[in-house]
Amino acid sequence: MRLADEGARIIAIDLESAADDLAVTGKEIDWVGGECFSGFADIRDYDQLASAVYRGIEHFGRLDAVVANAGVYPAAARSWEIDDDEWRHVLDINLTGAWHTVKAAVPHLVSGGSVVLIGSTNAIKGSAGTSHYCASKHGLVGLAQTLANELGASGIRVNAVHPGSVGTSMILNDRVFAKLRPDLEEPGEHDAETALAARNLLGVGWVDAVDVSNAVLFLLSDEARFVTGTNVVVDAGLVAKAS
Repeated sequence: MRLADEGARIIAIDLESAADDLAVTGKEIDWVGGECFSGFADIRDYDQLASAVYRGIEHFGRLDAVVANAGVYPAAARSWEIDDDEWRHVLDINLTGAWHTVKAAVPHLVSGGSVVLIGSTNAIKGSAGTSHYCASKHGLVGLAQTLANELGASGIRVNAVHPGSVGTSMILNDRVFAKLRPDLEEPGEHDAETALAARNLLGVGWVDAVDVSNAVLFLLSDEARFVTGTNVVVDAGLVAKAS
């Protein structure tokens, strides 16, 4: 909603199965003064995604910025125990999906445009049990830095934002609670928050989604007009404490 707060006109794309959630998002964007065009696509399917992006550009007449945000966080497993289908599923969405998003959007960007890829603290450090996730997010760093080199001459900036734990359903669920507190029979949100807070410098369990959005807003704005090829970490000090 932070972009909509600033009056942005947004092309929002999600799976058709998420139509109800996307409709709610569109209404919220309209409510705060933005404008939303909704499209459906599976980002693993380039042609489907490109068609949805094109329809959005036709609706608004131009494209100034791209945020590649889709991703999945898989169940933990040791590297040699991950089956091929699960590996491909994570890489196809988290990495290939981001590449498809950029591939569909970049030819339409105007000079002065901005691209932001949403990575993770697992893009800049390893974590046991998540090699498929870590590999996909590490790949985003290389993709962002390559794109920054390719697009700089056209006046287009490319950066990556790396959240730590964020207070959304991706973290706030029973599966993650059990992973964080295997010593408890039925761990809850408070138990998980305590475990996560111990991992970072600022002593909070997670950041809020708006904290990540604020970083994205900065990178998309003219205030970041000379910022490109960088990694912005929003993690309450998780990586700094671990390093």
